[in-house]
Amino acid sequence: MSATISSGLAAGIEKSADLLRGRRIAVLTGAGISTDSGIPAYRGAGARTRADPMTAQRYLSDEAARRRYWIGGHLGWRAFASARPNAGHIALAEMERSGLVSGVITQNVDGLHLRAGSSHVVEVHGTMRRVVCLQCDQVFDRRDIATQIERFNPWIAMPETIALNPDGDVAPESIDGFVVPVCTVCGGMLKPDVVFFGEFVPVDRFRAAESLLRSSNALIVAGSSLVVNSGVRLVERARRRGIPLIIINHEPTRADPWAHAVLAGGTGDVLPALKELLE
Repeated sequence: MSATISSGLAAGIEKSADLLRGRRIAVLTGAGISTDSGIPAYRGAGARTRADPMTAQRYLSDEAARRRYWIGGHLGWRAFASARPNAGHIALAEMERSGLVSGVITQNVDGLHLRAGSSHVVEVHGTMRRVVCLQCDQVFDRRDIATQIERFNPWIAMPETIALNPDGDVAPESIDGFVVPVCTVCGGMLKPDVVFFGEFVPVDRFRAAESLLRSSNALIVAGSSLVVNSGVRLVERARRRGIPLIIINHEPTRADPWAHAVLAGGTGDVLPALKELLE
């Protein structure tokens, strides 16, 4: 076990391994699993406060807000896309390959679980990899939209230093003159395939997450403060079934009283250690 893990945390990891041994484990992850990859979390120590997160209503109704979103999102996406999976992502992918983990339900939009090698991943809040047309439903690769943005806005340059937000956004210095990308099929309004504030998780996506949880008989929550309703609903389903619930997070969560074990540590340390004990 890593030398960075305290004796108290190590005892909690061993207890968790005993609870999980011989079970099919579903994993619910949040922004905290990606902080070691350079993507900041929404909450907790060191998190940057978002004064005006983009809402679905504002995006649809305000042209200036869309310009602000796309230029900031483009700058952030370039940095977002360069992030690499860390030890926590890799441990989960290896646990899936060995049959310990049945799949990952993630609240993140960074795609790092898939890049780490996990194959059964439900991205409940969507993904930054895709962009959809709200008029004709055409789906685009984000890289193609980035090419369109840079063709019509050749003056865009990546700043030397950026304050990246958890959703891949960067506050731009100016939005003057920015040309918003449009659907190349019908000219309609584009939107990243992510759930904005004020939007509901698509029903089919949440059902896929429920199905993964039903096929499992233990749940690990890794790097989520469980403030977002979609995560809480899944944990509540696990609680009702009485299956082992392990929470790994630096900060306390609202579900800690329900958990069979609470591991106050980093996912990049705890998940590899847990994997080592279970294999």
